Amino acid sequence: MEALGELTGADVARALGAYHHVLRLHQDVINRLNVFPVPDGDTGTNMALTLEAVVTELSQLEGIGDLGGNDFGPGPADNGAGSSEPEMGPVCQAIAHGSLMGARGNSGVILCQLLRGFTRVLAAADQGGPGEVAEALAAASAAAREAVLRPVEGTILTVAQAAAVGAESATGDGATLVGVLQSARETAAEALARTPEQLPVLAQAGVVDAGGTGYLLLLDSLLTAVDGRPLPEAPAPDPNAPVALTATERADAGEGDAAEWIEGSGAHLRYEVMYLLDAPDATVPAFKEVWAGLGDSIVVVGGDGLWNCHIHTNDVGPSIEAALDAGRPRNIRVTDLIEQMEEERWVREATAAGPVGDDETGPVPRTAVVAVANGEGVGRIFRSLGVHHLVSGGQSMNPSTAQILAVVESVPSTDVILLPNNDNIRPVAMQVCELATKTVRVVPTSGIVEGFAALLEYDPEAGADDNAAAMAGSARRVVAGEVTQAVRDASGPMGPIKAGDWLGISRDGVEVVDETLADAACGLLGKLLRDDHELVTLIEGDGSGAADTRHITEWLGENRSDVAVEVHHGGQPLYPYLISIE
Repeated sequence: MEALGELTGADVARALGAYHHVLRLHQDVINRLNVFPVPDGDTGTNMALTLEAVVTELSQLEGIGDLGGNDFGPGPADNGAGSSEPEMGPVCQAIAHGSLMGARGNSGVILCQLLRGFTRVLAAADQGGPGEVAEALAAASAAAREAVLRPVEGTILTVAQAAAVGAESATGDGATLVGVLQSARETAAEALARTPEQLPVLAQAGVVDAGGTGYLLLLDSLLTAVDGRPLPEAPAPDPNAPVALTATERADAGEGDAAEWIEGSGAHLRYEVMYLLDAPDATVPAFKEVWAGLGDSIVVVGGDGLWNCHIHTNDVGPSIEAALDAGRPRNIRVTDLIEQMEEERWVREATAAGPVGDDETGPVPRTAVVAVANGEGVGRIFRSLGVHHLVSGGQSMNPSTAQILAVVESVPSTDVILLPNNDNIRPVAMQVCELATKTVRVVPTSGIVEGFAALLEYDPEAGADDNAAAMAGSARRVVAGEVTQAVRDASGPMGPIKAGDWLGISRDGVEVVDETLADAACGLLGKLLRDDHELVTLIEGDGSGAADTRHITEWLGENRSDVAVEVHHGGQPLYPYLISIE
């Protein structure tokens, strides 16, 4: 197969399709390299999701063929009879816009800027010969460094800069496109191998930089589009290979809890704030100066009035308010990184334990139940009430449609009831109903205790529709509450809330704000209990203690001696107590 002498718009689109494909293949491998103590999601996942947005944007161009296949080598695009190949300008514009709108996390935002710098040169040249590609790689590196407020060596920035240097060194007389890209790839790989020398946290974990590993795959994808070489296969998991430990895993190994390890590492910024900012370009330098005093891991990319902004901070309010002085923020996302890591540990442990199901030798019920939940004790209670399969997930670790669908399809029953047990997960569960090959109904449970109550009306031999109606009615009859801790200052109907306050929450919102966990739980019970209530069930979670539980049960004995009390260990993260009243 003859190698290309220059890139056309279709070639660039094909390369980006290959990049999305190979990132998906290597996603888990890259995730396990992510060593930064406050990961804003996993590097491989964020890069792959960013490219997914790019491929979606490209697919809307006339003349673009199937970018989701496996044939990404040189040759005419499979774009349908009578369709002409797309020009370089629209392809580059789609890549730039798609990456800007779809960038996820710190690594996704930096990758967005790399792609925008790369395509800006190609769009202006309208072709991608050896000189233009070398210039594009240099522009990519420069754009990414400009977007990061405090560049750190030993990261994707170092690898991208090395790629640019390698490409430039191959642009002499007789330069070829393959030669330029091959030199860029070899130099970038050498730089990646040296990243542990530049970043002590990488050396400590015995791994190379995750973002740089992902960027190397872009160069592999460009070479595939140019000379047809196969994309690198993802390595099989090696149980003896070193892997990076997240803060949660370091806590598991006895190095303190996740929050303590984060603080000890110097990465004491708890929240990730991201949003799109509609603002004149002239206002952005002042906006960056404000953000410089509010946090770290600051990346601001974009132009022409639209910017994608990312920061790690402890000051969520001011980080958002800064945008109001520059323009209008939208698509605002705030992630509590410590909460995310704590729940990730529960999901990881549950996933490692394998799927949970009935005894395969027993009879297959007409209707099976699939529930979304975290915590060993919670899972044990669900199984005792008749749940056939559990999907690991919860408030900040929402399972995808594909994950839930795979479990639903694996159930041998013809009908399935889904218990999402979280308002964030209910829309995803509804999508499963449309995609599944069997009859699936969602009982819209907003929490774990509603899921428990729903199962009291479960009939394995009834159909999905009858079960859904009866179980939904049972879930509505239970009075549900939960106790958790405020992660930021706020205000509400109960007055001001300070970070660290304990909150008693009902279906109607925050009912109680107190300085202690036990008093918040007792205050919530005082709000929720009615004269006709007979049973209170406490589900102990992570953060509860024997003394707190005794305080609560003694309060009930003194104030509602007519009410029976049951205590179960659920082990759920983030919510020390879940309360069910019947």
